[in-house]
Amino acid sequence: MMKLFSTNLSAKSINISLLIMRIGIALLMFTHGIPKIQKLSEDPVQFMDLLGLGTTVSLCLAIFGEVVCSILVMLGLGTRLAVIPSMITMLVAVFHVHIADPFVKQEMGLHYLLTYTALFIMGSGRYSLDHYLFAKARLNCKAARS
Repeated sequence: MMKLFSTNLSAKSINISLLIMRIGIALLMFTHGIPKIQKLSEDPVQFMDLLGLGTTVSLCLAIFGEVVCSILVMLGLGTRLAVIPSMITMLVAVFHVHIADPFVKQEMGLHYLLTYTALFIMGSGRYSLDHYLFAKARLNCKAARS
């Protein structure tokens, strides 16, 4: 019972939690982005002209943040950089697209934003391509210092 209330976390439990969070949030966002890819074939493109960039550019930026970046987050490849466009996409969704809507419409975007913020701060964890690729670089750096 004491284990349930313990605040002592092992590195393994943190890394497993980051893996679950990364894959879960990326899969959920991916499902929002896939239907947007089909909108690219519409003539004219039917999407909001966010920030005055034009409908096609706005749609491409949303697809990048929701599909491409989700794949990178799932893999744990460049996670801290990959969540930045996703965070921007959610900021636009909450504070531009849904600003006049009731809180319940803004809530999901805020959930995504909070999760992306946590991933930005904590990184991808041990079970990621980031760790695998850069673990070798860290070893080479340590060897060079010796």
